[in-house]
Amino acid sequence: MLVRILAALLGLIIVAATVLSAVRTFVLPRAAHDPITRIVFRGLRRVFDFRLRFARDYETRDRIMALYAPISLLALAPVWFALTTLGFTGLYWATGIPDLQTAFTISGSSLLTLGFARGDSLLHTVFAFTEAALGLILVAVLIAYLPTMYAAFSRREVQVNQLSVRAGSPPSPIEMLLRFYRLGQISRLSAFWSEWETWFVEVEESHTSLSALVFFRSPLPQDNWVNAAATVLDAAALRLSLLTLPDELRVSLIGTRQEVPVDANAAICLRSGFLALRHIAEYFSIPFNADPHWPDDPISITRSQFDQAVRMFQLQGLPLRDDLDKAWRDFAGWRVNYDSVLAALRRLTMAPRASWIYDGPSIGVTPRDLETPPADG
Repeated sequence: MLVRILAALLGLIIVAATVLSAVRTFVLPRAAHDPITRIVFRGLRRVFDFRLRFARDYETRDRIMALYAPISLLALAPVWFALTTLGFTGLYWATGIPDLQTAFTISGSSLLTLGFARGDSLLHTVFAFTEAALGLILVAVLIAYLPTMYAAFSRREVQVNQLSVRAGSPPSPIEMLLRFYRLGQISRLSAFWSEWETWFVEVEESHTSLSALVFFRSPLPQDNWVNAAATVLDAAALRLSLLTLPDELRVSLIGTRQEVPVDANAAICLRSGFLALRHIAEYFSIPFNADPHWPDDPISITRSQFDQAVRMFQLQGLPLRDDLDKAWRDFAGWRVNYDSVLAALRRLTMAPRASWIYDGPSIGVTPRDLETPPADG
């Protein structure tokens, strides 16, 4: 008798955990960890990691990893069904079905609405109706939220694709600022920062509440949402630290008579961006320093790379600040807020190699970019 009571309790726990998994994964409009979903995604990631060992180039790895998120999502349905069947098997057996095989047959028949096996009591009929309804609900939840996920993916990729037009492919913050300047559109940067502030907010919300989106890859192998975020953040940091434009605001420092130029939209976009990346990193339990300070916390961009950017801007005639040492310190002070998180997300998503200064296969590539991103998701 005690064993059957324990089987009933265990069955209820399994069914409840399965329902909560579906709710946390697709319905709950906030970031929520779910052990079942995490086990499915991590288990399949190990399978894909094994396959990646035989991939010789990035294009092959990209084609393989493009299937990872869709297959993992579709795998949730059979896992939920299996757990539901297991949970109700315990309930049927605990309430009078004589053996586990018969209980399992009734549970499977009820869940899949086959109807070839059923219990004799009213309680078993209630269980059968409940299980059938749960099966339909689980499938409906998965199907209903796939369009929502792909709509969020599409919104993300529109901006990523537009950036390749403005910043090259792979994207570069240097190239982006140069193209704006050469086309006489430097005054439109303010609107650009506002667009990407909205993009960062949307990505943070969608990629934590529907975390599988993090692993959805762009249609083109060289495009990637993490690299796009890095390009915009670095461009904003360079704008704030290095460039001086005639229409920028000047703000007095508190307690001093010194005035400093400020591009408010660039600063807001930058802050919105590194906070979004941090919140996504928090969801995936990626450790980072929430209050970093340069030079105590190093960055992956070197002074020589920064100086190379200065030379490229000077050749094109962009207006630069006079004190380049202070400009470098200001840039590093901005970059340190997202440097380590950015590197971790690149490894997590297996983003393609991308240098922040792209003028050939190796210029501007940092040691972190030369790593083959480990599949540690």
